[in-house]
Amino acid sequence: MLDVIVSDLPSGVQAVVGQRGNRLSGGQRQRLGLARALFRQPTILVLDEATSALDNETERAVTEALQMLHGETMMVIVAHRLSTVQACDRILYLEGGQVAGLGAFDELEQTCRGFARLVELASQRPGQML
Repeated sequence: MLDVIVSDLPSGVQAVVGQRGNRLSGGQRQRLGLARALFRQPTILVLDEATSALDNETERAVTEALQMLHGETMMVIVAHRLSTVQACDRILYLEGGQVAGLGAFDELEQTCRGFARLVELASQRPGQML
């Protein structure tokens, strides 16, 4: 993940990325931050919208990288994208600041009306009737 970012920079690892990475795109900053966090091999990792600025292909690569940590690193992931949480062991679904459901993705889809609606919306193509 990090090697792709570095290879895209004109000076490689010597590139000046600016204060708080302001010379990087939002997606590059997110990938760099995640790579730095994973480099430390944490036992607990908290991710808050870690894939929100990523394109679909990069999000998939990041999600697959995180899945390889299954059983080694406990992760707390805050996300709006269903694709980000689809492989999570347990999902805590909130509506209006209240817990509306808790369980695996498939379980929530069957037992939680609000979550099921999000899955339905995500599976529809643009222009398709709701």
